[in-house]
Amino acid sequence: MVAIRVIREQGADPSVPLPSYETAGAAGADVRANLPGGASITLEPGQRALVPTGLRIEIPQGFEVQVRPRSGLALKHGITLPNTPGTIDSDYRGPLGVIVLNAGQEAFEITHGERIAQLVVAPVVQAAFEAVDMLSDTARGAGGFGSTGRG
Repeated sequence: MVAIRVIREQGADPSVPLPSYETAGAAGADVRANLPGGASITLEPGQRALVPTGLRIEIPQGFEVQVRPRSGLALKHGITLPNTPGTIDSDYRGPLGVIVLNAGQEAFEITHGERIAQLVVAPVVQAAFEAVDMLSDTARGAGGFGSTGRG
């Protein structure tokens, strides 16, 4: 298990739970909205907002935290994250905010303390990028989007 150190932002509501795994087999820990004054945010269809969590986190070097949508919000309400998965680097110490997008048909209210996204801790491998004159051949070659067929 990897330890992620967490502190609350000044003025954040301490009664909002820290990120947590809701089931024993969950890959993502649910993170909650921590809205100033316990207010709510209403997202109209097509609108996006940066939703504060009231947290700052310390991720060990060699890891990242991916911010991903919650499937139930996506299916039932069209609530997603436009930059999914968002990446939090191990050297970032600023406020943890979640960019939320309403891709649904109706307005959606994000309430104080509501689970808005999930955090997945993942190992990071850094690469050395090397300029070369030629790349090796493969059966696929330069075939891109849709090149392997449908389904």
